Amino acid sequence: MKIAWQKNAALQKRAFKVLPLGVNSNFRFWGEGITPYLSKAKNAYVWDADGNKYIDYRLAFGPIILGHAYDAVNEKVKEQIDLGTLAAMTSELEIEVAEKMVAMCPCVEMVRLACSGTEATMHALRVARAYTGREKIIKFEGMYHGFQDYTLWSTYAPVESYGNARNPIPIPSSSGIPRLLTEMVITLPFNDPELLEKTLKSAGEQVAAIIAEPCMGNCGAILPQKGFLDLIRKKCDEYGIVFILDEVKTGFRIANGGAQEYYHIKPDLATYAKAIGNGYPVAAFGGKKEIMSIIGHGVAQGGTYTNYKPGVAAAWATLTLLQTQPIIKTINLRGKRLMEGISKIFSEKGIPHCMNGYPAMFAYAIGVKKVTDQRSWSASEQEYYLALVDAMIERGVMPDHDPREPWFLCYSHSEADIDETLNVFREAVKAVERKA
Repeated sequence: MKIAWQKNAALQKRAFKVLPLGVNSNFRFWGEGITPYLSKAKNAYVWDADGNKYIDYRLAFGPIILGHAYDAVNEKVKEQIDLGTLAAMTSELEIEVAEKMVAMCPCVEMVRLACSGTEATMHALRVARAYTGREKIIKFEGMYHGFQDYTLWSTYAPVESYGNARNPIPIPSSSGIPRLLTEMVITLPFNDPELLEKTLKSAGEQVAAIIAEPCMGNCGAILPQKGFLDLIRKKCDEYGIVFILDEVKTGFRIANGGAQEYYHIKPDLATYAKAIGNGYPVAAFGGKKEIMSIIGHGVAQGGTYTNYKPGVAAAWATLTLLQTQPIIKTINLRGKRLMEGISKIFSEKGIPHCMNGYPAMFAYAIGVKKVTDQRSWSASEQEYYLALVDAMIERGVMPDHDPREPWFLCYSHSEADIDETLNVFREAVKAVERKA
């Protein structure tokens, strides 16, 4: 590192002794000597242990939709803390959060709260299996639906291990996942309508759910091709399959009603976390009343912390602000300018690339003109991407140190932040040699 890094390095050395990889989530480990440790986060900025300040485009992997330590959210949380953080009783505030979600999210008629995106998808899958009486699920290569065993397949492995695209092989993304679950999951490339239809013709009557992110939130923000989400909806109706739209990243971020509003599509169930609470632990899943109503009637769902008051209060405050302030509109305007500015800088340098995602959540792939799935994305220049990220971090701008992870924007990013980011990006492209 060409900036002060002594305290970060010292903390990593201490952390290695008591935390695997020195962190509490694998994705926070960037490598020895380059992993930052947090000192403070406020609005659109983070400070590391050495006092280096960064314009933050990681935003905790997407939850921060308003800004770090956002005053209006914290005030509501503090109010509720004094009333007790947890009790084995439902509060009026939980009902109000559910009412807001029903009003904002097109498919949601009933909702249950959870603590994380992993829990939300886990519960949604159980409900789908119980509703259909089937066990298999279909998920798409490169999509991440949390750390539960049922969906952590063909997510991070080299695409060469996935087999031929016409006959994919489900690959567990971790040791410790039972091999028997291979029989329960069918993996397919994203944006391949012919293969989806072919697969359903042979196995559709065995499939309980198709779970999909609206865009590939953990693989370069690859968008659905026109009509693909509609095809999933149509085929789920045809085969009696539950369509689960994983809105953990897109929910309350790309539109107040998430991808359902953006694409005018109604899944059977949807999952939420991240932006719903602006950084506090809270999640949810919901959908059609007919399906959600089976919970409690032979279908188990619960959790001690599913009504953890600080998280519920944060969700109430965040959703209220989204309903009453031009949050998404403002983010989209600034994100669009940033996307266009980055693309222009690449084009001026003659660097082939493609921009993907939405203004509030975008990515770019270098060295390729178009990506439609994880297999095509894997041909992008990832080492060059990381070199650019390193150069930006040294200049005070922090995207994630992973080419798969999108850039996120929040309401606290200012026009001046966008100007500075584009200046830094231009400097980084000028400073880093592209080997292609």
